[in-house]
Amino acid sequence: MRADVIVVGLGSMGASAAYQLASRGLRVIGLDRFSPPHDRGAHAGGSRIIRMAYMEGAEYVPLVRRSYDLWRQLEAAVGETLLTQTGGLMLGRPESAAVAGSAAAARANGLPHELLDAAEVRRRFPVFTPPDDEVALYEEGAGLLRPERAIAAHLRLAATAGAVLRTGVTALSWTAGVGGVTVSTDDGELAADRLVLAPGAWAPGLVRLRVPLRVQRRVQHYWRPADSDAFAINACPIWIWEFGSGEAAYGLPSVDGEVKAALHHGDEAVDPNAGAAPARPEETVAMRDWLATHVPGLAAGQWIGSKPCLYTLTPDEHFVLGPHPEHASVAVACGFSGHGFKFTPVVGEILADLATTGATPHPIAIFDPARFERAAPAGSAHLGSSPPGSGLTGSARVASGLPWSGSVRFEATP
Repeated sequence: MRADVIVVGLGSMGASAAYQLASRGLRVIGLDRFSPPHDRGAHAGGSRIIRMAYMEGAEYVPLVRRSYDLWRQLEAAVGETLLTQTGGLMLGRPESAAVAGSAAAARANGLPHELLDAAEVRRRFPVFTPPDDEVALYEEGAGLLRPERAIAAHLRLAATAGAVLRTGVTALSWTAGVGGVTVSTDDGELAADRLVLAPGAWAPGLVRLRVPLRVQRRVQHYWRPADSDAFAINACPIWIWEFGSGEAAYGLPSVDGEVKAALHHGDEAVDPNAGAAPARPEETVAMRDWLATHVPGLAAGQWIGSKPCLYTLTPDEHFVLGPHPEHASVAVACGFSGHGFKFTPVVGEILADLATTGATPHPIAIFDPARFERAAPAGSAHLGSSPPGSGLTGSARVASGLPWSGSVRFEATP
């Protein structure tokens, strides 16, 4: 069968794209070397954070708004809960990207939020113990997603809509020309009019872009606290805590009896074909030591295991999402840099737009796959620096303009 579109990679973004394309009536072939959901990508681990006051840049907010809508539509289609709103805390010093970047994105997009000093954080959320010189932004609409369930749901719906999903098949290479695209696999060649590349950690060898992608290992730790009620979904928000230059930890409330807490940063390169190792003893000790002074109820609890995941990072930690700069019939989605899962449904929608019309109404210029060819990135969106377009400069970003005594609530603007 000659397809209208071949989708390479059926993890987070590819599964969503296959569903969106098939639901539009296109003939879709999806390929994956494993059987998603699996533990070789960035999605493994049982839960992921979703938030709207986006520290990485106000440009993301329209996309995450659309994602919230699409997550709810997906839930309705499969009759399953995938998104649970828990509230969210972004903690750190006032000038940190976690706090200042989130506040800038909230103000730019009229998002309701609260600014809390350390005493107010400790009073309202007693599992956290920030020092007096740290603050937090609280966002009521933040929450958690169930990634494995979501991928499985997208794949079920894609198959129901007619997509042919071939797992255990590895895409080796591809060509594109005036007659369409050809994908060479370890099970023969496939042809189509268009190609969507969403290969996750295998992107560096497959997308043929001048983007210096790095694949790195991260470890997620799971705990069973002595006071399980304190970490229940109705009591504990999701949280991201910036505690040094480019250093952050994050965590979620209890999911299936387990509380996840992990470090967001690291620099250990990994071969995705070999997979990533689980936590080493010294990493578990380091995680417990950090928790002891920040979330002591977890540090005092039982460590019950770990799961690795793979981050595929770009130099500026923005995504790579758009038409391939050399091949108009190819759309690319990769380099989600450890913060992409919440955007899964809208990325699928964008990829389906690109594969059908060559354009999308969604704002994706910041993710242009050719941006590294034109010029060095002007700034970095990662923790420890100001998000592009935020207008934040040094400690004056927040300290000169926002009160940090008790709680200050900002409602959405019309």
